[in-house]
Amino acid sequence: MSMGFWSASRRVFDLSLGEMLWSRRTIFMALVVGGPVVLAIIVRALDMFGMSALRVNGRTVGGIGVFGVMMWMLFLRFIVPVLAVFYGTALMADEVEDKTLTYLFTRPIPRGAVLVGKYLAYVACTMLVVLPAVMLVYFLVVPFREVPGTFMSLVTDLGLLGLGLAVYGAVFAFVGAYFKRPLVLGLVFTFGWEPTVMVLPGYLKQFTIAYYLQALVPHAMPTDGITSLLQGVFRETPPMAVSLAWLGAYAAVFLWLATRAVERREYVLEQ
Repeated sequence: MSMGFWSASRRVFDLSLGEMLWSRRTIFMALVVGGPVVLAIIVRALDMFGMSALRVNGRTVGGIGVFGVMMWMLFLRFIVPVLAVFYGTALMADEVEDKTLTYLFTRPIPRGAVLVGKYLAYVACTMLVVLPAVMLVYFLVVPFREVPGTFMSLVTDLGLLGLGLAVYGAVFAFVGAYFKRPLVLGLVFTFGWEPTVMVLPGYLKQFTIAYYLQALVPHAMPTDGITSLLQGVFRETPPMAVSLAWLGAYAAVFLWLATRAVERREYVLEQ
């Protein structure tokens, strides 16, 4: 008896989440997110000795400002795309490499449900590792006295991280399901296309995910000079509602394209 699409997706999610959490990629992910944590420890040590870790126009940037810079430059612009590339492009490739794809496809479940279930497991797995690291960075660099007035900034940042992981993951899930060399294409998109067009004048930046994510960042950052610094580097920012609409459309469209690609593609397992 064939299972419904969402019931099948939930089954695949339950099966895949545990495998992802105990995979070698999770060790890699822990090492990647450990970098900002080490940097936050250094910032805290410098603060304890009365030294400033970051200055803008001769002014010392407060802890929440330092956290905002780390959030944007390290997490949203580097860690989130990198994790999405390595996880998203491998959602189906790992099954092919491990020769377990036949087992999944012979079950009475829709092929697209396999992709969706593994995609949801990727989102849950990455958030379970990345979000605690972000919280640890926050409590290391932000003085305790500033926590009550800035905690909502942390909540907003956690939401932005989840959104970024979901959108980038959907894009790279499609790349992994459709193309033969998905990892190479994903890295070119992440470290070639997006950084290049983001600094060029014109409309091409509107075809990047970072363009819409950056419009949401200032809402999670204080107005102590560091926001104006970032906005000076990235002058063009669309309205928040427009950014959310485009990011939601990116996630929905590319996840749908990924499921269609999985349903139509003929997978050949090497002996």
